[in-house]
Amino acid sequence: MMIVERDFHGRKLSIEVGRVAKQASGSALVRYGDTVVLVTAVATRDAREGIDFFPLTVDYQEKTFAAGKIPGGFFKREGRPSEKEVLTSRLIDRPLRPNFAEGFVCETQVIATVLSADRDNDPDMVALIGASAALQVSDIPFNGPLAGVRMGRIDGKLVVNPTLDALEKSDLNLVVACSRDAIVMVEGGAKIVAEDVVLDALFGALEACQPIFAMQDELQKTVGKPKRIVAPPKRDEALHERVRSLAVPRVREAMSFAAKHERNDRLRETKRAVREALGAAFPDREKEITHAYEDIEFQLFREAIVRENRRVDGRGLKDIRPISCAVEVLPRTHGSALFTRGETQALCVTTLGTTSDEQKIDALLGEYYKRFMLHYNFPPFSVGEAKFLRGPGRREIGHGALAERALSAVLPDEGKFPYTIRLVSEILESNGSSSMATICGGTLSLLDAGVPILAPVAGVAMGLIKEGEQVRVLTDILGDEDHLGDMDFKVAGTEQGVTAVQMDNKIGGVSREVMRDALYQAREGRLHILGEMAKTLQTHREEMSAYAPRITTLKIRVDKIRDVIGPGGKVIRSIVEETGAKIDVEDDGTIFVASADGEAMKKAIDRIQSITAEAEIGKIYKGRVRKIMDFGAFVEILPGTDGLVHISQLANHRVAKVEDVVKEGDEIYVKVLEVDPRSGKIRLSLREAQREMAASGQN
Repeated sequence: MMIVERDFHGRKLSIEVGRVAKQASGSALVRYGDTVVLVTAVATRDAREGIDFFPLTVDYQEKTFAAGKIPGGFFKREGRPSEKEVLTSRLIDRPLRPNFAEGFVCETQVIATVLSADRDNDPDMVALIGASAALQVSDIPFNGPLAGVRMGRIDGKLVVNPTLDALEKSDLNLVVACSRDAIVMVEGGAKIVAEDVVLDALFGALEACQPIFAMQDELQKTVGKPKRIVAPPKRDEALHERVRSLAVPRVREAMSFAAKHERNDRLRETKRAVREALGAAFPDREKEITHAYEDIEFQLFREAIVRENRRVDGRGLKDIRPISCAVEVLPRTHGSALFTRGETQALCVTTLGTTSDEQKIDALLGEYYKRFMLHYNFPPFSVGEAKFLRGPGRREIGHGALAERALSAVLPDEGKFPYTIRLVSEILESNGSSSMATICGGTLSLLDAGVPILAPVAGVAMGLIKEGEQVRVLTDILGDEDHLGDMDFKVAGTEQGVTAVQMDNKIGGVSREVMRDALYQAREGRLHILGEMAKTLQTHREEMSAYAPRITTLKIRVDKIRDVIGPGGKVIRSIVEETGAKIDVEDDGTIFVASADGEAMKKAIDRIQSITAEAEIGKIYKGRVRKIMDFGAFVEILPGTDGLVHISQLANHRVAKVEDVVKEGDEIYVKVLEVDPRSGKIRLSLREAQREMAASGQN
């Protein structure tokens, strides 16, 4: 057993190896503060035959006992992964995947299990460090180490691994994974910050990760297992040259077609023709021929970009595909937009609801509510495929979270716009950057629904291709360019700054200058897209859809809440049934009344106000005599509110008996003389009410 420890930005970070989970290929128990995560890595001994991809699975799981909780629900045990668990699994998978030895195809699984969770440190970064450490000490041929930190900015100062409470005050929340000399993965959001702030945070993270590499090096040197030897795939040069001679002219001809399906049809025909032509000369080697062809096709596309500055669809490096926008495309929705960029198209629909529509999240560190939800759907027809329709997978959840993060930064405060918002993006066509199309279409849909966002948001996907010392940065990449490239970099934001970033780097170090160029080239593209969107809709609609609920906010005293709700909810149910309005009552006395019918809303508000109204000094009320006493009469002037008319206030003359003037059940007009601020007791006058009403000519 071995433990290495460091003081890491105000908390102790320790990595322990060799005490638990010893039958795994490698395992690490990582502790940061009181957050503890066990990460295991296992690879089978035998390679999977007949596959051309690396079979890696990464699973992050949170045990509720880690936070001293028992799971909710009937079964009282953890069930399907939460959205947080899915997103963290992706967060770990993405930096790990490109760092395994070429040719290694043994089934590999990394499992991160949260065993203890404090309320200061998010387990995701601890799990990422543990995944790298477990792989480093294992025999699995992993080209690590990797490390990760979270970067925040509080009061203009960058902070490494801010606590969860401190993050509430931060205008930046970036998760950055690094190798020794490169930023390999970025995921996060910001509250409209400048590109240079993001750049400083990225390279600040790279510097902050260095002590974590030293810790893993120490572990590997002392207790690490020898790595498995993996022979790199051998290449038959004779076969490769034959494939090249046949493929190059046909691939170059296919590259002249800008349309995705036409180009891909030509490339499929070329691949088939090459296989058929070489089948006799190289029998039973169809897979090798296919791999050789794909390598050549891949290289030809990259060379065209690097050497000729010519992209797959004929655009220049900074050119953005043609954009078209439309709003109000669906008649009965609250807000809708159709955003098309090249061969990528997103239909975005906004639905407005009340606080009762908020999503309750039972998270490891406590419950909270979401008033904004963005759901991204990617049906198979969007890429011309026929597949089973299933629930959202990791990709859909990840893309939706990125778009949600980008738009959350510009949503109005609940006090200004007390609606729950659900935004759904249906991808109707896809050829790259569908998550960015979701952000653009989502902005237009929100504006169409009348949501007063701070500023429009647009997103653009950037790519990078590096051949030797030559680097090319591409704006608005296609799906093929995503596959061809060495880095993809998605940036979303307003005219003023960045609201979301996502990056995956498949190669080594990218200099600060190249990263800065990519960020500012993305800004240039974003501003162009925002300009195109503004031609359709520049600001939110003043009038919401006739089918959207109107919400009116009322404020009542906390002790009046029980009167509105009534015994067993009887009163509030009767108001809802009678008016059809939706009513939500908060613990602080805030009441939200929602209805698309103005008359129904007014009726519901009047009912609530009549129940919660308080007596106003000097105002005349029509009340009912509820009780007669020797010293006066108690009169109900409002529902549940009584006041006393003293015998001296019943008439202008001396009254011997109260019953001589009023009897129980009589309806009389009374004036409020006084409301005791401490007890709430109300003094009423019948004679003053009669005098004022006579003077004004009322009966």
